[in-house]
Amino acid sequence: MMSKQAPLAGIRIVDMTTVVFGPYCTQILADLGADVIKVEPLEGDTVRTIGKPPVTPKMGPVHLRLNRGKRSVAWDLRTDEGRQSVRRLLETCDVFIHNIRPDAIKRLGLDYETVRALRPDLIYVHCTGFGLDGPYAGLQAYDDIIQAAAGATSLLPRVDSNPRPRYLPMLFADKVSGLHAAYATLAAVITRMRDGQGQHVEVPMFECIASFNLLEHLCDQTFDPPTGRWGYARQLNPARQPLSTKDGYISIAPYVEDRWVRFFNAAGYPEVLLDPRFSTPELRNGNTSLMYEVAATFMQEKTTAEWLQILKEVNVPAIKVNEIGEVLDDPHLAAVGLFERRDHPSEGGYVEVRPPVKFAGFEYPDRRHAPTIGQHTAEIDRELGLK
Repeated sequence: MMSKQAPLAGIRIVDMTTVVFGPYCTQILADLGADVIKVEPLEGDTVRTIGKPPVTPKMGPVHLRLNRGKRSVAWDLRTDEGRQSVRRLLETCDVFIHNIRPDAIKRLGLDYETVRALRPDLIYVHCTGFGLDGPYAGLQAYDDIIQAAAGATSLLPRVDSNPRPRYLPMLFADKVSGLHAAYATLAAVITRMRDGQGQHVEVPMFECIASFNLLEHLCDQTFDPPTGRWGYARQLNPARQPLSTKDGYISIAPYVEDRWVRFFNAAGYPEVLLDPRFSTPELRNGNTSLMYEVAATFMQEKTTAEWLQILKEVNVPAIKVNEIGEVLDDPHLAAVGLFERRDHPSEGGYVEVRPPVKFAGFEYPDRRHAPTIGQHTAEIDRELGLK
């Protein structure tokens, strides 16, 4: 029988993160059953107004998803009373996660050494912009800054020949760093379960994204001496892009060599394989860009649906290219239940994106709606004996 007990049930987390990096981490932990208590300033986290003008209660669409499952307290940490409330909360918690710069967190009296004195086995997770041992330590960091520093802005120019560096149009650095913070927190929790020890955990955005980008793009610069340039050629291939059909776009992935043979045969163009540039597996492997260019010359002869049926029959991977807004209507995602319509007590109806990972051993707990600013202050005060 499936358990109702979530993996992090009984783990209490103090969340003093803002914007996306830290809150994405704590949203994942809340989904896994942790009691995440979001400590906000009296005006609330700035992410609350992303996507809509400021209104009362301040709750934009990004906040609705990013802070689901959490409880919110609003304490003024500029006052002795507010700082005392946080210290009392930390005494009762297993994990403290924040993204405040070192000098500022020390002024609040919430640096690691001070907090460890309150609870020696506390796991202290510091989400930073840059590693604290390097010359960039303490610099402000936003998604744009990290994308630029970690080389992400240099990738699109390699694909479309526009030399201007550009950001990837998503909160790429924040979200990927949030995933790193989530697994780092889980590793520290497991360590404490094994040996009873708390620890300081540093999760720096710059290092996370540099590591993430260079996984494939360090490429031939990996060797000493280098055997070639940086950059994974397949990912930077300008021809390897969605192809235009009669009524839209399709993505094809005939990467295994014999799939190119099946592709051209099924498309009705077997003569392409007689071209001296494509006549052997070795030549096809070396001329992938040219094969994509040839494919682009005839893909508009049929609709996307027709191509999908043809390519399915010969086992060539392909899928319709969705606009971002069309993803909500994707039949597969509807079938697996990724989206759920919910009714927020103050915001009304909204679409929830459910956790994508499924576990055979437990059911996700019922998720709290994203809280209003300080919605649970009185409740937490009572739990701590402060009121």
